Amino acid sequence: MFLKSKETRTSTDDMAFFMRLASAGSLTEAAREMGLSLPAVSKRLRLLEERLGVQLLHRTTRRIELTPEGKSYFEGARPLLDQLLELEDRISSQNPMLRGSLNINASFGFGRRFVAPCLSRFAALHPQLNITLQLTSQPLNFLDAQMDIDIRVGEPPDARLVARKLRDNPRVLCCSPGYAAQHGLPASVNDLAKHSCILLKQFDSDFALWRMSRGKQAISQKVHGHLVTNDGEVAMRMAIDGHGILLRSWWDAGPSIACGELVHVLPEWQATGGNIYAVWLPQRTPHNRITAFVEYLAAQLQGDAGQHLPGRLTN
Repeated sequence: MFLKSKETRTSTDDMAFFMRLASAGSLTEAAREMGLSLPAVSKRLRLLEERLGVQLLHRTTRRIELTPEGKSYFEGARPLLDQLLELEDRISSQNPMLRGSLNINASFGFGRRFVAPCLSRFAALHPQLNITLQLTSQPLNFLDAQMDIDIRVGEPPDARLVARKLRDNPRVLCCSPGYAAQHGLPASVNDLAKHSCILLKQFDSDFALWRMSRGKQAISQKVHGHLVTNDGEVAMRMAIDGHGILLRSWWDAGPSIACGELVHVLPEWQATGGNIYAVWLPQRTPHNRITAFVEYLAAQLQGDAGQHLPGRLTN
């Protein structure tokens, strides 16, 4: 028996709706993400369950949990929707004008400063493409989130993901000229233990253990300081104001070092794990929307010569 076109659209739309709903964690969060009212989301879920004749979710006002039937529907819907997107990509691959949707995640600082401007230019080239940019302060649970691309600073943590390095990005030590004049500069990595350091607490890492390298030499040094934050912009402000030595990505600290607002401390040493990657789920045929944006972003970020990410970006 063949489904009528309207029924086919209903099935695929319901699958996409349920995928977003199940990934949101709560009906309230799902309603916010989809731009719908909570009653509208609840009603659509009820109609879907009535059509299928099963309960898909156990829900309260604060959280939702998949029933066994809901888990089967969720796991079965993902490959079907992926195959549909792949088919659409193959059909439209000869058309330079991209269509469909593209959902991108990035960190707050790098996302605002670099990804958003590149995305704005990319969107102008593809006005029929629906683009969402989500900025987060925590690592993305990529396998559960409804995202196509995650722009990450640091090494990709999951071997199940496809990763494309967009840019080298060392993490360097820096402090204000005022701090250097008052307290002096460390002569070695071990001397950092004698200084006040500004600690950036992100991603549940051992933020007070700084791992530095110089060629093949590597040193791990425990540091301490009176100021701790989880926001890179705040940490930079503290460093510029003279509160101590900061370990920060070059994309952020580089311009302040170049203009003399900050001093490059122990310039022969740097910390690893700060390179910039685009990661996405593996596909049998990568969506041309994903590859087109990743190639565009890589070209934009590489457009500036040398290590200075901030500065001239290509148009």
